[in-house]
Amino acid sequence: MDFLYQDPYPILKDDTQYRKVTSDYVSVEKIGEREILVVDPKGLELLAETAMTDVSFMLRTAHLEKLRAIIDDPEATDNDRFVAYNLLQNAAVAVSGELPSCQDTGTAIVMGKKGENVFTGADDAESLSKGIFNTYAKRNLRYSQIVPISMFEEKNSGSNLPAQIDLYTKKGNSYEFLFLAKGGGSANKTFLYQQTKSLLNEKSLEAFVKNKIMDLGTAACPPYHLALVIGGTSAEATLAAVKKASAGYYDHLPTSGNMSGQAFRDLEWEERIRKMCQDSGVGAQFGGKYLVHDVRVIRLPRHAASCPVGLGVSCSADRNIKAKINKDGLFVEQLETNPARLLPDTAPHLEAPVIIDLERPMQEILAELSKHPVKTRLMLNGTVIVARDIAHAKIKEMLDRGEEMPEYFKNHPVYYAGPAKTPEGMASGSFGPTTAGRMDVYVDEFQKNGGSMIMLAKGNRSQQVTDACAKYGGFYLGSIGGPAAILAKENILKVEVVDFPELGMEAVRKITVKDFPAFIITDDKGNDFFQNL
Repeated sequence: MDFLYQDPYPILKDDTQYRKVTSDYVSVEKIGEREILVVDPKGLELLAETAMTDVSFMLRTAHLEKLRAIIDDPEATDNDRFVAYNLLQNAAVAVSGELPSCQDTGTAIVMGKKGENVFTGADDAESLSKGIFNTYAKRNLRYSQIVPISMFEEKNSGSNLPAQIDLYTKKGNSYEFLFLAKGGGSANKTFLYQQTKSLLNEKSLEAFVKNKIMDLGTAACPPYHLALVIGGTSAEATLAAVKKASAGYYDHLPTSGNMSGQAFRDLEWEERIRKMCQDSGVGAQFGGKYLVHDVRVIRLPRHAASCPVGLGVSCSADRNIKAKINKDGLFVEQLETNPARLLPDTAPHLEAPVIIDLERPMQEILAELSKHPVKTRLMLNGTVIVARDIAHAKIKEMLDRGEEMPEYFKNHPVYYAGPAKTPEGMASGSFGPTTAGRMDVYVDEFQKNGGSMIMLAKGNRSQQVTDACAKYGGFYLGSIGGPAAILAKENILKVEVVDFPELGMEAVRKITVKDFPAFIITDDKGNDFFQNL
């Protein structure tokens, strides 16, 4: 057999629309017959800062158009349309550059392909990291990176560094990039399944996918851009392909394989899986048709004894942006600058919500909620306590020492969230819900001690939460995952830190909310909306 090299991921075209950032920081020098693109490291810094700024406040036009398509679809449920409308409103608020589209402004991830004839004379990862640092320091973003001091002691890095920076080589004299701001919710919905040849038949694959779709749930803020990758020369290669496919990076792969092992998209299975997601009934967070916008199925070569399968999503905060450097300058992908043009003239019609006054005693609020079935839409008004992972762990430590449950956890609903920085003159920074499931382990003990009787967050939860709510008379209310900017602008009136100020964004806060939207997901009778699906 003759030697034949195959580009493993032969992207056939790039129809991305770019905008020029600057013509500075680049020059061309001739060395022999080679034209060398010389890039000032300050250009890398500027490119990273620009890309991460844009992607924190703007989204791709194609993504936003898919939200509008939900509103216009006669088969969409009222809840589908309600979520899509809120997400478009959120984009229209975020684009001003003050409130980021999501409060979880993410881990900064950079994938770069550096041409062999590109010279920077620097540590490129350091320059890119400096640009990312600048973005998070200057903008109203959240510092989410926790660094280990020892095996069990951790601290917030205070800069959102370190970033994940993966650099590769390619032919030519250009430098190409994919920048991502990856939030914890969608990152946590990345799965690796070690399968075998037995999966690779129509019946087995269909059953496998139907089962795994329900693993996704709604915790990562659907509608999703879903990626399924079958095969891979290693587990690491499979998961890397999942991330890039969910970001649209592999949209222009071939649609068939060859004897050299090129990656390809399977369009038939993409459509089949999209239909499975529609038929699941999960919908855009609260039931319906739109668990996903679209699906990418990528087939890769594999070792004969292994068949890794990767599944992952890009969520409603679809924060992916391409960039490039060539002899003409620095360029970033053009994102949508006027999302408001995609909003309908009137909001989708919905039945009037139930208004809940949170300034009453807890037992009265619980009694009011008990009158209504799961899936009931609510508007919350009054005081809410905000606490998430580390605060819950600290309160658990207090209970373990024999101390009392804090009164604020007994008297008010608890909202699982962590805000971005507050813009000057505003009451709150972007402040959407975090994934509820991470707090499941605490619910039974906390409710036993009179706390967490009403919980507010996003996504589906485990059976232990349903059981605890039935045992102690509690409720879990679902908030829309995604519209963090509009919640900050219109629904959160006041924010103050009440405990553990040293935890930064993980501190316990008290907030005052007005017409805060929510749904009853788990009630005091053992009913759970997602289990009913």
